[in-house]
Amino acid sequence: MMELKEYFPMWEKLTSAQQARLLAASDKRHFERGQIVHNGLTDCTGLFLIRSGQLRAYTISEEGREITMYRLFERDICLFSASCIMRSIQFDIVIEAEKDTEAWLIPAETYKGVMEESAPLANYTNEIMASRFSDVMWLIDQIMWKSVDRRLANFLLEESALENTSRLNITHEVIGNHLGTAREVVTRMLRYFQNEGMVKLSRGTVELTDMDKLRNWNNK
Repeated sequence: MMELKEYFPMWEKLTSAQQARLLAASDKRHFERGQIVHNGLTDCTGLFLIRSGQLRAYTISEEGREITMYRLFERDICLFSASCIMRSIQFDIVIEAEKDTEAWLIPAETYKGVMEESAPLANYTNEIMASRFSDVMWLIDQIMWKSVDRRLANFLLEESALENTSRLNITHEVIGNHLGTAREVVTRMLRYFQNEGMVKLSRGTVELTDMDKLRNWNNK
């Protein structure tokens, strides 16, 4: 697994004292699948650096509906779990372990202290923040301009590539949570996809049977 310094391309631009502070404060954490890692604006645990596993960042509507904002994988840095270090950020998201996950945790105050001293670290943090906002803007664009059926086709293709299998062990409710739509809507669309020969449905499983047709559907 990666060492702490490998997450920061500007590590050598930090002073030895700053490096030592980050190393001394870092703590290894383990999260079980389904465990909530970060829970909204009131939770400012710190910066998570993903060593292995997978996290999901999502927001919840007033009606209680979830929608996935982005996912985090090995080598990624989870910045919104330390959003209190950025005064202008008011981003109420929940972060959940989608798989058993190992991570480094750097407490928010320690990271903020070093960031305020180091322009290279501050610049790198801003780059991460900009990248995440880019992900969010892409999602908004998808929701505004892309129909649910195309978003569903895209999600199934991405999930298949991520898990390296055409047989997805996933429920309609979980898919709905990722897309920010009701389970009933997902079920109707999946049944339609099945009638079109693109998927095969069974309890808790969606098998992709015609990838090319799904890709064409996604790009139509």
